[in-house]
Amino acid sequence: MMYEIATLTVRLGTAAKAVAGIGEYTTGSDAKGTLLGCWASEIGELNQLLVLRAFADHDAWRSERERALRTSNPFNAGEAITQMNFDTYAPFPFLPPVVPGKYGNVYEIRTYRLKHGGVPPTIAAWEAAMPERGKLSPLSIAMYALDGPPRFTHIWPFASLDARAAVRADSVAKGVWPPKGGPDWLTGDMHSTIAVPTVISPLA
Repeated sequence: MMYEIATLTVRLGTAAKAVAGIGEYTTGSDAKGTLLGCWASEIGELNQLLVLRAFADHDAWRSERERALRTSNPFNAGEAITQMNFDTYAPFPFLPPVVPGKYGNVYEIRTYRLKHGGVPPTIAAWEAAMPERGKLSPLSIAMYALDGPPRFTHIWPFASLDARAAVRADSVAKGVWPPKGGPDWLTGDMHSTIAVPTVISPLA
């Protein structure tokens, strides 16, 4: 299983039309992946649509990437898109596949840069911590990058920004988060986007 986040920067006022195109593009007969999420950024870099898809194997992922790169109308939203970025990931192996459903009104998509060799100890730290952390709020997915610099991305749904703050404070107060030993492998380069599900998002 592979995952991809396509980050599409769109022109002001074009998001609704672009989302409709993304829905058609990712669920049509030519599509090889499975659409899992489509969010619009609210806090962080604005005018971005973040599209999460799963792929059964490398061949399916490669076919879909080539489809996006070889057309002047990627995601059926070429007129709206001013920039495309792709990030390819493998899931932390102890996690189940992403299950579509209604989980929250806001999602946090957070990425941390890792030190060299940081992937195995990070996975181990998360595996140890998630049973208790998962009791406080669900995790959509955590996954490490297969391209670009060493890093990992995790996606969390929350009922609201206030709920997010409360859960984060509670997890620290109870000593269940951050994962013990996990921060030792972070470079300090990190960023977060708060985004809301669009009408086509299976994760809502």
